[in-house]
Amino acid sequence: MKVTIFGAGYVGLSFAACLAEAGHEVLCADADLARIEGLQRGLMPLHEPGLEALVASGIAAGTLRFTADERAACAHGDLLFIVVNTPADAQGRVDLRHVIAVAAAIGRHRDRDALVVCKSTAPVGTAAQVEAVLGGELAQRGVRHRIAVAVNPEFLREGSAVRDCRQPDRVVIGSEDPWAVDLLTRLYAPFIQDPQRQLLVMDRRSAELTKYAANAMLAARISFMNEMARVAELAGADIDAVRRGIGADRRIGPDFLQAGAGYGGSCLAKDVRALVHAADRGGHALRILAAVEATNHEQKGRLFDLMTHHFGGRIAGKTVAVWGLAFKPDTDDMRDAPSLVLLQRLWAAGARVQVYDPAAMPNARDLLGDREDLRWCATAPEALQGADALALVTEWDEFRRPDFAHIAKELRAAVIFDGRNVYDAAEVESAGIAYYGIGRGRSSLRLG
Repeated sequence: MKVTIFGAGYVGLSFAACLAEAGHEVLCADADLARIEGLQRGLMPLHEPGLEALVASGIAAGTLRFTADERAACAHGDLLFIVVNTPADAQGRVDLRHVIAVAAAIGRHRDRDALVVCKSTAPVGTAAQVEAVLGGELAQRGVRHRIAVAVNPEFLREGSAVRDCRQPDRVVIGSEDPWAVDLLTRLYAPFIQDPQRQLLVMDRRSAELTKYAANAMLAARISFMNEMARVAELAGADIDAVRRGIGADRRIGPDFLQAGAGYGGSCLAKDVRALVHAADRGGHALRILAAVEATNHEQKGRLFDLMTHHFGGRIAGKTVAVWGLAFKPDTDDMRDAPSLVLLQRLWAAGARVQVYDPAAMPNARDLLGDREDLRWCATAPEALQGADALALVTEWDEFRRPDFAHIAKELRAAVIFDGRNVYDAAEVESAGIAYYGIGRGRSSLRLG
């Protein structure tokens, strides 16, 4: 099948590459000319495991092409996917300008029937807006093409987008048009092993809400465990043991129960805020989700609170090594990253920081710039040199098995603040290093 993907971000690019691998003829379009020219030369605009090789394979096979020409993009596909960015402000208002711009372009240039598929995360009712814009553009031209609009929310996780695309838990199709459902079913056939279980067909508004509800549930689980971590600290319990205990319950399951320094990224925080905002506009307060957001905001400051506790409030003049800047491993995404909160609070308290991340350093540098109290380090060991303490913020694999004896020698204060509960507390302490995790009750942290 011929497919156009509007948007070359991590979702659009991963989706395009996987469709091309499955044999579809894919044209990926983006308004960012520099990004498109880079992709045509094989240069990746983002870090996503396995994606660079997949894009190169698609280009070599001729099944994946890139363009910044919207007319060519509108003419190519039988299915046209809108996978552009939908940012939200601090209040949760979602900006749909990119979505509407693509819909208008399709309406201006399309010269035959097509299925337009909204894959961008957007508020309930967005597909109806897209349909209205398309209809208006077609009417102005005086043409009568059959252009159906469906919803197909994405559930790709940064850091595992290629795997999630190849092996989806489920594919949600929002449409009551049999033609649209049939086209999407055939498109996804190479990725679906059990259609009765994995293929979920519903109306468009329900499909739009499904994406938001899924992310809100995941965010709620994380914030719940972070609140339980506070209880564990008060009680002298270990939240990691609690996590294993409740995760073994089949009604709960083990996923998204890891206490830590808070969630970030482009999805969970944005989507929770958008749901709360939409409900507020409708006159209904989402109390649980408001609490989820507030808990996560507070949790991002937890590592700094632990440092304040350990150093008796005397943070000024300290140097902190920070391992990990991206909001999660296997990505270079700095959006809403907990590391940013930690850095700002350390600087406000008069501390210096020495940072290292395997992938996110360029994006972080664009955000933070160069300053006297910030040292950009080329390796994790370099970040330790001359530091008083180590803060683990992102659980990259290369940080999981460090030489604690070496760390003990390098750190002047010999203390680790583990924002992801990666390390075994007893092992760290046996090396002569004070250990603070999230809800672990170690190193004289008993607050009760």
